[in-house]
Amino acid sequence: MSNNSRRKFLKQSGALLAASTLPLTMVELAFGKGSEDTFTFAYISDSHITQIKGNKFVRNWDRGLTRAVAEANLLDPRPDFVFYGGDIAQLGKPEEIDHGLEILGALRGKTHYVMGEHDYYVDLGDYWRKQLGPDHYSFDHKGVHFVVLNSILTHESWMHQKWDSGMDRMKQMARLDNPNGQPFMVGDAQRDWLKKDLDKVSKDTPVVVFSHSPLQKIYKGWNFWTDDAEQVQALLKPFDKVTVLYGHVHQIQTNQIGNISFHSAMATAWPWPYPATYRQKASYMPRLTVDMNRADPFFERDATGWQFIDVHSGRADVNYILPDNTNRKVVFDEKAGHPVDTKYQEPDKRIPPQKHF
Repeated sequence: MSNNSRRKFLKQSGALLAASTLPLTMVELAFGKGSEDTFTFAYISDSHITQIKGNKFVRNWDRGLTRAVAEANLLDPRPDFVFYGGDIAQLGKPEEIDHGLEILGALRGKTHYVMGEHDYYVDLGDYWRKQLGPDHYSFDHKGVHFVVLNSILTHESWMHQKWDSGMDRMKQMARLDNPNGQPFMVGDAQRDWLKKDLDKVSKDTPVVVFSHSPLQKIYKGWNFWTDDAEQVQALLKPFDKVTVLYGHVHQIQTNQIGNISFHSAMATAWPWPYPATYRQKASYMPRLTVDMNRADPFFERDATGWQFIDVHSGRADVNYILPDNTNRKVVFDEKAGHPVDTKYQEPDKRIPPQKHF
């Protein structure tokens, strides 16, 4: 893509989505191994479709996903494909998954899916897999190796204990702060699969990994956490450049661990407050993260923005469009060796929370 074409893309995308109250992540990848093609893909996540009764669903969450789909279909140039980052449903009901997939079915082009815990724990993902296929897989596209992981598994003994119902198990994991829930993990079998998959990939090939939970340890109290994160990171360490994109947290998070850049995506449903607001357990929020300056964590349409992600030679620059707040841009600083917020990284540059009254 020429510089003129890229500027046209950014201009058109910004004009289309700057007024949006919902997240649509645009990812641009350049210079994949063996390819001079630049390409884009869209990223939508965390719609939490919620059934009320029969064919009645929470309208606000429906509208969030519907608008994100409509905006994805209007993007110019067309993204090569779309990723959905997990949590189609709120309680994993077939009705919720079907309703979400009906909305997502309007997307133009190929869509790849990631499993979320809200899709999984009522039946351990059986219905999701019946509709969508495997919950972990990989593929290559224009010189970039993509990996999808199911990062929301937990201890087998807990999952398979005697429950009154699958919904009882789901409700233990669906709450943000339930002390009876369990930590997420990728698990031995998937890590073994990942090792075998990566063994076939040249170490100078850019790798993009999708998970639902962050493949790092941030805040165990809300499961902003993956128990075997370090073991997964070790498998990615031999590669020159790795980007991990994840949902689940419903907020901006940025980090760099060795060769791995981490970026979160917004939700189409609602934002979560930062863990510092509710410290019942130790929090390890990445030091590179600059908090969204939100005054009211329950004003659901503030901080449900969209991101344009330009992955240039394996490094990601992320543009966050935040309605009713201040837009943000996080870029990879080659000299510093990690992503930085172009305007607000230094504490003395940050602005107070925006008032909503």
